[in-house]
Amino acid sequence: MSTWLTPNMTLLIAAAAVATFLTRIAGYVLVKRLKSMPPRLEAALNAVPAAVLTTLVAPAFFYGQIDVKAAMAASLLIGLRFSAIPMLIGGWAVVMLMRHFLG
Repeated sequence: MSTWLTPNMTLLIAAAAVATFLTRIAGYVLVKRLKSMPPRLEAALNAVPAAVLTTLVAPAFFYGQIDVKAAMAASLLIGLRFSAIPMLIGGWAVVMLMRHFLG
């Protein structure tokens, strides 16, 4: 038996898995029990992807170096005209080039 896979660690992993499963399934079950979804709930659920994206991008923008900020700006500009794949490739290219040439 590995030294890091103790009974306590196994129990912790199992508890985290159960908690994750319950939180994910609870939303599904609650929404399915509704006969019709209230407009405010639907609006709130539609706002979740933008909120999650903001929580991922904002700290990187404010605390990142100039290469990260330039990549995000380039991704924004590319994203206004093209789909997601060119936007990701453009942002990746900008950050890699800046890291290569600026160190």
